Amino acid sequence: MLPAEQQPDWRDHAAYAAARRTLMRAAPLALPTEIAELRGQLAAVAAGRARLLQAGDCAESLAEQTPRHIDDKISALDALGDLMAARTGQDVVRVGRIGGQFAKPRSAATEQYGGSELPSFRGHMVNSEEPSPEARQHDPRRMVHAYGAAARVADHLREVRHQRAAAGDPPAASGPWTSHEALVVDYEGPLVRSTPDGREYLASTHLPWIGERTRQPDSAHVEMLAAVQNPVACKIGPGAGPAEVVRLCGRLDPERSPGRLTLILRLGRTRAAEVMPGIVDAVRNAGHPVIWAVDPMHGNTERTPGGIKTRHLRHIAEEAAVFLQVLERHGAHPGGLHLETAATDVTECLGAGVRGERALNRRYTTLCDPRLNPEQAHELIRMLFRP
Repeated sequence: MLPAEQQPDWRDHAAYAAARRTLMRAAPLALPTEIAELRGQLAAVAAGRARLLQAGDCAESLAEQTPRHIDDKISALDALGDLMAARTGQDVVRVGRIGGQFAKPRSAATEQYGGSELPSFRGHMVNSEEPSPEARQHDPRRMVHAYGAAARVADHLREVRHQRAAAGDPPAASGPWTSHEALVVDYEGPLVRSTPDGREYLASTHLPWIGERTRQPDSAHVEMLAAVQNPVACKIGPGAGPAEVVRLCGRLDPERSPGRLTLILRLGRTRAAEVMPGIVDAVRNAGHPVIWAVDPMHGNTERTPGGIKTRHLRHIAEEAAVFLQVLERHGAHPGGLHLETAATDVTECLGAGVRGERALNRRYTTLCDPRLNPEQAHELIRMLFRP
């Protein structure tokens, strides 16, 4: 059995086997025809004819999968995608961090709360954010609850796509599509399905990605996504060397197929200019037609003097600008932008009207990392892309 980092500790739980059986029998959330359509749209991004916007919650809440919440998230994603299309002059493929982003990797297994040490919150698929020993226990029954919530999202988004297709919307704007980090192997594995011709696809989402903490080339995560037909993505942090990234590309995109693989660079504003050129050159020389995307948020997280986790819009824009500049110098298409955004006017990141630590406390509601509010996300697009 291949190693898998960041996994829940629940295999001795009495409900573990039953939860996995339920997932094995469950209907697919993403269909092969939808996956093929998205992969075709992403091939246009890889060829330089379109852009990819991937945005949404850091960690989804199981309580926020109602039609109203889903519509609010779709509206926020569309507004941002429309602005990006207007500023770049290209169609924008809209992919939400939605319908499955219920699990989070953490840097430490435990955390301090009120003088007590508790298991870290790992997303609603695993445990609760409530600060008690009971709530923080890893419970495999939560996988079934997460599937149910994701199914409601998938059905709602499918109806939206059908309505847009009937209205004659451009194909690249016919999303939104679902995506999440394929982190919990016990959830993702039972949701692998086969087409009539024997090809495997991951039915939990349209576009799964592998995170920075789980991208080891010989890991269970890479093995799983290497075997499926979905378009896939992989996050790349500043510690990844060019040879390692090329090896990952070889595992995830052996056929060098446009639209198959997106590399999401999350390097931090102080490292991006140093690290990016070697990776871009190595991947290009290896012949992989990847989509280059930037996650300018995760490498720029900081804490205020009072201990509040935040990000500064100015720092986010700095890293994204370096991403654009480096790819332009190398003659490559800066195809993708990956953001953690809220659909409501949260105050979790600094900038664009949120000034100072006191302002952060007004509406700080994220379950995990700080998100841009719509005003900040729109300001970022305006800062990066000049019409």
